[in-house]
Amino acid sequence: MGLEGRAFIMDNYIWLIPILPLAGFVINGIGRNTLSKGAIGFIGSMLVLISFGLSIGAFLQIKATGQPINVDLFNWFDAGTLNVSFSFLVDQLSSLMLLIITGVGFLIHLYSVGYMHDDDGFGKFFAYLNLFVFFMLLLVLGSNYLVMFIGWEGVGLCSYLLIGFWYTNPSYADAAKKAFIMNRIGDLGFLIGIFLIFNTFGSIAYADVFSRAAANHNAPFTLITILLFIGAIGKSAQLPLFTWLPDAMAGPTPVSALIHAATMVTAGVYMIARSNILFTLAPDTMEVVAIVGLATAAFAALIALTQTDIKKVLAYSTVSQLGYMFLGLGVGAYTGAFFHVLTHAFFKALLFLGAGSVIHAVGGEQDMRKMGGLKSKLPITFATMLIGTLAISGIPPFAGFFSKDEILYYTSFHSPIMYWIGVITAMLTSFYMFRLMFLTFWGKFRGTHEQEHHLHESPLSMTIPLIVLAILSAIGGFIGLPESLGGHNWLEHWLKPLISTTPGGLVYGGVSAERLMMGISVSVAVIALIYAYIKYVKNEHVPVADTEERPALANLSYNKFYIDELYDALIRKPLDALSAFFYKVVDRLGIDGLVNGLGKGTIESSKGLRLLQTGNVGFYIFMMVAGIVAILIYSLQ
Repeated sequence: MGLEGRAFIMDNYIWLIPILPLAGFVINGIGRNTLSKGAIGFIGSMLVLISFGLSIGAFLQIKATGQPINVDLFNWFDAGTLNVSFSFLVDQLSSLMLLIITGVGFLIHLYSVGYMHDDDGFGKFFAYLNLFVFFMLLLVLGSNYLVMFIGWEGVGLCSYLLIGFWYTNPSYADAAKKAFIMNRIGDLGFLIGIFLIFNTFGSIAYADVFSRAAANHNAPFTLITILLFIGAIGKSAQLPLFTWLPDAMAGPTPVSALIHAATMVTAGVYMIARSNILFTLAPDTMEVVAIVGLATAAFAALIALTQTDIKKVLAYSTVSQLGYMFLGLGVGAYTGAFFHVLTHAFFKALLFLGAGSVIHAVGGEQDMRKMGGLKSKLPITFATMLIGTLAISGIPPFAGFFSKDEILYYTSFHSPIMYWIGVITAMLTSFYMFRLMFLTFWGKFRGTHEQEHHLHESPLSMTIPLIVLAILSAIGGFIGLPESLGGHNWLEHWLKPLISTTPGGLVYGGVSAERLMMGISVSVAVIALIYAYIKYVKNEHVPVADTEERPALANLSYNKFYIDELYDALIRKPLDALSAFFYKVVDRLGIDGLVNGLGKGTIESSKGLRLLQTGNVGFYIFMMVAGIVAILIYSLQ
């Protein structure tokens, strides 16, 4: 079959990529109480795997033709001058996202077969996972901002359902509500931004908006992009809307890996990368994005230093790495930021699934102070998590080294101060990740004898995804191998039709400068690794119990700098007090008082007027005569 024939086939089957997971949601949702767990797991996983195969086909077509795939499914609605079609766009950017969502998504579905096997809500869990994959695919496939927004809201809904999956625990249900509400704040900004895009450019289709933006330099780009960025702040957990993500660890571990590491939280990065033309034309917004991203990266890293819950460490690590991505976007390194999206999907999904394997082995325990000495008991989990840790710490040649280095390299020419803060944050990342490894896998086991007796490696359905993700974390960075190391940065060339790779027209410092910066970032990561080894392996230091005192700075970090308490005092309590005032004063005394007062007035006046109804005919004749006289007097005036 010729190239044109294969292209025709892919164009006609692109719609199946999101529909197959949706079918899995329907089948598993309806059959959750009747189908066997084996059938549910097979259906949920295989439909995502088929979507992955179709995504590979779409990717190969774009690679062969160099042309995007446009699929106009139907005309959705017309309202005045607004015409919205339900259409898909598969290009160099979205094709890579399709591979991440369906590829990593399949591995996490496969992992979930073993991890959730004993859970009573197995069928419901797979239905929710499939629904999430559908909405995430819709988000990246949309050819206009409205289709993207449907997917954007859908993944928020699925996040709520999956975080609160074990809703009988009140704290888990609260975490789900917190995530849903905080995301609504950002979503409102995104929605207003879409309205403003239509008002400015007369369309919300990417092709129309970007072509008109390039020719309209008087458009309110700063306001539009700030509103879009507010949406990204909520979805991608940036300051100040980041506190929902650590609490989202209440959900099952596969949820943390799929939604809160590999896919949903990177939706904000994807949206800005997709809208890079608008952001490039708004330099003030770019500066805000860079500052917020850097502040988030550093702040979350400081909190992760002292956490003792293995999933909370990874949660704050995710917030910090998302901050790095936004730093890259803010300094114009769109390719570097998206590169970090790819590598982060590999190593962070691996680390979360590895943490789930550890938790599975120790009977649900998540406190690292009650672990230790697990590397001999869980050899596959240990080896794969070590690769993930090396990758996130920026140790070459693992994936995270290349993507993080590209972001720092661009940052160095934007602002030396930002660069050094980024380097210090990279050092903190290496420290808290190796702290996690040493506390979990080195030393002696600190749990109970019963836990130690039942320590075992996870089943194949859980370890195979770990191995695959470990391989991707080890070699995935080579798609962006820089020229300074003998590569040609395939990813940069791949995204070139969509993304400008040289922000601000700056000419960078060349091979020697890039290699020097690589040396600096690797050196600080190794120094942090050695310090963590000395402290937690040589000196066998174990974090103190919650009942014991900590140094002041460590206590601040452990208590997350009391951000939740600050929000509680500055936002929730004043809003509660204001609500109580409106309820007690405005509603009950004001509105209810007026309505009830009118009712009571009518009743009391009726009581007086009814006394005139005496039943005496002579009195009635007298009142009639008096009325007639009154009318005559009035008419004579």
